Amino acid sequence: MKKLILITAMFTALFSFRSTAQEAQLSPLLTNYYSIKDALVSSNATGAATAATAFVQAAKTADMKSMSAPAHTAFMALQEKLIADAGNISASKDINKQRESFKTLSENIYQLAKSAKLSAQPVYQDYCPMKKAYWLSGSTAIKNPYYGNQMLTCGKVSDTIK
Repeated sequence: MKKLILITAMFTALFSFRSTAQEAQLSPLLTNYYSIKDALVSSNATGAATAATAFVQAAKTADMKSMSAPAHTAFMALQEKLIADAGNISASKDINKQRESFKTLSENIYQLAKSAKLSAQPVYQDYCPMKKAYWLSGSTAIKNPYYGNQMLTCGKVSDTIK
């Protein structure tokens, strides 16, 4: 019985370490995504481009060996799309073009967030009915990246990823 308890404890510790390692590899993507979103909320095209460059770097250097099999599979399926979307944002200084690319970046990172743990904190998917587009946020407070201060609080929380 003691051996069974010990084995169970070791397995739980190993799984917990694996989950933390996975989060450590993927959390920079979410952090950089939030930075892009915040820059778009502020209508700061230069800030969005800079954050998108950091996002691309994080996506290219994520250590897939540290990820769980489901996270690895999900990330591999989306990695190139995420890099392309963020690359389009980083290559442009036009806030409207950046916001258009942010729409697909948001769709793709949402798919990743549903398949792999990106944060220990809840991740909220928000919806803008005017743009018919989604984005992710670390808060329930609506700050619309598609319209900035023109329609800052337009939108609603549509999903919560825990």
